Amino acid sequence: MTEENKKKPAGDRIAKVLARAGIASRREAEKIIEAGRVQVNGVIITSPALNVTERDRIVVDNKPLAEPEAPRIWLYHKPAGLVTTERDEKGRKTVFGALPPEMPRVMSVGRLDIASEGLLLLTNDGELKRTMELPATGWLRRYRVRINGSLSEAKLDELRNGITVDGVEYAPVEVKFDRQQGANAWLTMGLREGKNREIRRLMEAMGVVVNRLLRISYGPFQLGTLKPGAVEEVKQRIVRDQMGLRKTPKPTMVKRNTKGKRPPPKRGTNASAKAKPTGSTGKTPRR
Repeated sequence: MTEENKKKPAGDRIAKVLARAGIASRREAEKIIEAGRVQVNGVIITSPALNVTERDRIVVDNKPLAEPEAPRIWLYHKPAGLVTTERDEKGRKTVFGALPPEMPRVMSVGRLDIASEGLLLLTNDGELKRTMELPATGWLRRYRVRINGSLSEAKLDELRNGITVDGVEYAPVEVKFDRQQGANAWLTMGLREGKNREIRRLMEAMGVVVNRLLRISYGPFQLGTLKPGAVEEVKQRIVRDQMGLRKTPKPTMVKRNTKGKRPPPKRGTNASAKAKPTGSTGKTPRR
C-alpha cells in the first residue's frame, strides 16, 4: 500500500453519498448537512467534511437513508408556464408538481426558465445530475428559437465568434437561420456553456426579442415527438452506454480440479476429437 492510499480515508464524502441516494444534488446535500438535518451513527453532523462507508448508519430528517437505486434518467417535455424548482416562493406552478404521481423523487439536470419549453432531463441520482451539468462534460444543448424581427449573416457571425454583453463573455455558439415567418424568424442554436438566460440575453444584444424558446436536445438525448407534459424513461442500457456506467459483473463459479485427476476435455476441442480406445464392441469413434 502506498503512502497516498494510507492517508486517504475510507469511503466517500457524506454529501456524495446523499446525492447518490437521490436526496439532493451534492451542493444541496451540503446545505442539508449544515442545517443539522443529518445524523451519522446517532450523532448530528453539521460539516460535509466527513467520509462514510456502508457500515455507517445515516439518517436524514429522522428517516434512515435508503439503499441507492440504479441511476435513472427521464425525458420530460416541459411546457411554458412552469418553474423548474421544488417550491416557488411566488406560488407559481412547478415542474415537479406537474409530474405524474407515480414518479419517484427526481432532480432536474439544469433548468429551463418559466417561459421556455422543451426537453428537460430528470434523474434520481445527484452525482449523475452533477456530471451532466458540468461544463467539462461538453454536451451541446440545441434549441429552436423564434425571434421578433430578423438577423443578418453578419450578426450571426458575431454570435459564432463569441461576444461580450455587459461585461460577461459568452463563448461562440452554433447558430443557423432557418426561415422568416412574417414578422418572426426561426433560428436553430447550439451552446455548451448554458449561462443563465444566455440565449435571451444574446438575442437582446443583437437587437431582437425571443418570443419562443424550445430546447430540442441535451447532449445525446433528444426531445423527438414527446408531447408537452409527457415523461419518458430512458432505457437502462442507453443510460449505461451514454454515461459510461457498467453493470457489476456477477462472480463466475469455477469448479476446482480434484487433486490427481485431469479435468475432462471440453466438447469440440482437439482433445475431445481424438480417437478413444476401442471397447468391447470393437468400434472406434466417428471422425
